[in-house]
Amino acid sequence: MKKWISIIIVGAIIGLFGIIFHLQGQSVVGPESSFMYSNPDWITYGIQIAIIGLIVIGIGTVIFVLKKD
Repeated sequence: MKKWISIIIVGAIIGLFGIIFHLQGQSVVGPESSFMYSNPDWITYGIQIAIIGLIVIGIGTVIFVLKKD
């Protein structure tokens, strides 16, 4: 498998976890017994994790574009 595909997949998984954590912090998904549920800290943590996922996806895309030439 190409290295850039792996990087993009990892970035997408990180971004997905960030979205889930954000939604748990907002009490949208997840069990009410979770320490993340309705916790304002996890709203911001989720956004930060999702942004990191987007950055990793961007890095994978840049590698794809540079190796394509």
